[in-house]
Amino acid sequence: MSNIAPELIASNKCFDGWLKRYKHVSTATGTEMVFAIYLPPQAQVQPVPVVYWLSGLTCTDENFMQKAGAQRIAAELGIAIVAPDTSPRGTDLPGEHDSYDFGSGAGFYINATEAPWADHYRMYDYVTEELPTLIEQHFPVTDKRAISGHSMGGHGALICALKNPGRYASVSAFAPINNPSQCPWGEKAFTGYLGTDPEAWKDWDTCALIAKADSKIPILVDQGGADDFLTEQLRPEALQVACTSAGHPLELRLQPGYDHSYFFIASFIEDHLRYHARVLMED
Repeated sequence: MSNIAPELIASNKCFDGWLKRYKHVSTATGTEMVFAIYLPPQAQVQPVPVVYWLSGLTCTDENFMQKAGAQRIAAELGIAIVAPDTSPRGTDLPGEHDSYDFGSGAGFYINATEAPWADHYRMYDYVTEELPTLIEQHFPVTDKRAISGHSMGGHGALICALKNPGRYASVSAFAPINNPSQCPWGEKAFTGYLGTDPEAWKDWDTCALIAKADSKIPILVDQGGADDFLTEQLRPEALQVACTSAGHPLELRLQPGYDHSYFFIASFIEDHLRYHARVLMED
């Protein structure tokens, strides 16, 4: 890990804390990466724990920070929020920008094994190893971490927590892609990034990981009942079945009338941040 500090892009005071954007050269992706961090006012006097937020298809680090309304409650609770980008940028690989659900903006938080994606699309390593190391080295934070996300990012949060027992104190998700090896979004992405063997996909599928998980980290999921992607892409019933079969603790809340948008996230983000804070603040 380089000792070079990330370069500040923008800074805005918010609820007596600071929302900042940085860029740095990533060893995991081999590209320049951008991330956003909200540092609550408590970080000015002592290190604070961190919630990592993983965004969904087509998003960047900015969507959550601008739309979720999370800073007010993060400032009250004394927790930092870190939001990375959703994929490498600037590689211009063949077909990378052809569709919204593969390539640019659609890294799926996995490590690609297929050419030409394998050299750069290593968002799993970036999110779970490189970025936390960078954050803990250069910012006033502790090594207590939680992780959450939305849609593709909800999938990312769940697999990151399940594949790394003990690395995250808690995990939650909004409308996650629960069973990507069995839905169109996931099948397209996994085929491109990982190849055509479905066995290779299981290492990146929440439902498959739960079946063999040694850790039983509790999972909180909110799902909008009016989500257009509910049946075909998200499949929360598959998550429910997997957790029930494995005896894995799950709180799955179906929220009637809510869709897939940031209006949904903004409505329940306080619940999730308080959920994480209860665990992060434990001695």
